[in-house]
Amino acid sequence: MVVSSATLRLEGVFAGYRSEIDVLQDVTLAAPPGAITVIVGPNGAGKSTLLKTVFGFLHPHAGRILLDDRAIGEMSPFQLKLAGVSYIPQGINIFPQLTVHENLLMGGWAIRSERSELNARLDRMYDLFPLLKDRRKRKANELSGGQARMLSAAKEVLTEPKLLLIDEPTTGLSPALSSQVYEFIVSIHESFGATIVLVDQKIEDALEIADEVLLLNLGRVYAKGPRAEFPTQRVRDLTKECLAG
Repeated sequence: MVVSSATLRLEGVFAGYRSEIDVLQDVTLAAPPGAITVIVGPNGAGKSTLLKTVFGFLHPHAGRILLDDRAIGEMSPFQLKLAGVSYIPQGINIFPQLTVHENLLMGGWAIRSERSELNARLDRMYDLFPLLKDRRKRKANELSGGQARMLSAAKEVLTEPKLLLIDEPTTGLSPALSSQVYEFIVSIHESFGATIVLVDQKIEDALEIADEVLLLNLGRVYAKGPRAEFPTQRVRDLTKECLAG
């Protein structure tokens, strides 16, 4: 099943954790509908801050954030979830003492009153992740690291978002598990067709699935364009330029 996707636009966005200090400075970007936009850059460039700002944990001090021409910059994470936006944070974001199935139910809270629709989406999620179906009665704390990451992702995409924000999905994982996580992301994209904005330090893995690339440095857009314009070595060279100051 393919759901609708959305266009995300940021126009001259300034944002940060304190009103007098902007981590993001005049950020303008467009994430095309149905595409995977990968954000790369040195540590401290503002990549995770950008995702947190889009998802409403932070609000812009200036500029606009638009989802299909709807201003969302002042919306809360709760409101954004209802508007069709989901966010997969860094690390493992599950309830360890709940079962796999109960974790997925928690992910479906936004549609909990529509029981038949919730059950249909659970079925689709189990079709997409048969390993989770096999372990649905297990406690989440019994899962391996890769399986827990899979559950984290499944919990957030149960609502079948139009826009999916993914922050550092392979942090702390081995190359084998990182590859597995990217297979999950591709499966999600192929199944639901959502617009994806992805941040990751592992450039090769991220670029492998990218349609669009944006390089941030010190909170500003340093370079952006279609993936074809950003071979891996060019991205590495640009990142070195950023680090060299």
